[in-house]
Amino acid sequence: MSLQEQWIAFLTILHKEIKRFTRIWIQTLLPPAITMVLYFVIFGKLIGSRIGDMGGFSYIEFVAPGLIMMAVLTNSYANVSSSFFSAKFQRSVEEILVSPTPNYIILLGYVMGGVARGMAVGLIVTLMSLCFTDLHIHHWFITIFIVLMTSVLFSLAGFINAVYANSFDDISIVPTFILTPLTYFGGVFYSINLLPEFWQHVSVFNPILHMVNAFRYGMLGITDVHIGLAFTGLTICVVVLFIIGMHLLKTGKRLRA
Repeated sequence: MSLQEQWIAFLTILHKEIKRFTRIWIQTLLPPAITMVLYFVIFGKLIGSRIGDMGGFSYIEFVAPGLIMMAVLTNSYANVSSSFFSAKFQRSVEEILVSPTPNYIILLGYVMGGVARGMAVGLIVTLMSLCFTDLHIHHWFITIFIVLMTSVLFSLAGFINAVYANSFDDISIVPTFILTPLTYFGGVFYSINLLPEFWQHVSVFNPILHMVNAFRYGMLGITDVHIGLAFTGLTICVVVLFIIGMHLLKTGKRLRA
C-alpha cells in the first residue's frame, strides 16, 4: 500500500472507532462524567473538608489530577478492549487481517480510537472539576505527555486483553480484579507519604502510582515519585506493549478461525 492508502486506512479505522463511542455517548461519555462528579462531591467537598490540606493544596485540588487520570486510563482501556473483541467475536476482524492494510496501521487505528475516547472523557471530567476547584497547569509539556502516553498504554493493554479474551466476561476480569485495585492504590486519593514505610516501598511497584503522580506534578508541581523514572517506565511500557500487539497481529493467534 502507498502512504496515502495507509493514511486513508488509518483514518477509516479511527473514524469508525470515534463514531462508535460518540453514537452511544449516553453509555460511553455520560456515565464516567457522572461518576467523577460523585467523587468530587463526596471525596472533594464532604470528606475533603474534614481532611484539610495535602501537599500544600486543598484536598479537592490534590485529588482532581488523579480523578482525571483515572477517567482517562479506564476509558481508553475499555474502548479498545470492547471494540476489538466485538470485531473478533463477529469475525469482521478477519476481513481487516486479510486486507493489504499493514498491521501497524490496524493497531494504531484502534489505539488512537481508545485515545480519542480517553481524551474526550478526560476533557469532560476536567471541565466538571472546574465547578469544584481551580486548576492551574504547572508544566504543560509534562501534563500533556503523561496523559497521552497513559492513554496510549492502556489502549494497547485493552487491545491485548481483547485478543486473549474468549468471551465478553473476560473483558471485565482485568478491569475488575487488576485495573481497579491498582488505580485505587495508585495515589489517586492520598499521598503515599501517609503510609507506613513498608507500604511506601510496596506502592512504588504500582505503575499507576507513577502515572498519577507525574500527571499531578504537571498540574500542581508536587509528586511522590521521581519524574524521570515515571517518564522512562511509561515509555518502555508503551514500546513493549506495542511490540506485543504487533506480534499478536502478525501471528494471528486467537484472531483467525
